[in-house]
Amino acid sequence: MNIPILLFQGEGGSGLFTMVPLIVIIFGIFYFLVIRPQQKQQQKLQQMITTLKINDEVVTNGGIIGKIKEVKETSFIIQSAEKSFLEIGKQAVIGKKAEESK
Repeated sequence: MNIPILLFQGEGGSGLFTMVPLIVIIFGIFYFLVIRPQQKQQQKLQQMITTLKINDEVVTNGGIIGKIKEVKETSFIIQSAEKSFLEIGKQAVIGKKAEESK
């Protein structure tokens, strides 16, 4: 016998009425375990990007580490080496460089 099918079959065509609450419960679990934490993480990243200023060291999603030299409306000018300046989009920043403890 196929037990999962028997559990969802219900009496006299009430299968739809038992599936709807189950789908709502699954969506609720999915929302609180996946969607909401991702939204909080995205908001935290956006807040960090808006507070960046000149001389902050950042890491890009491409792995480039550099120091911000100029802040523009939608991008940053960073210095990644002594004479190497790059313009990166603000969305490319994934975080600040961690402070090295001595």
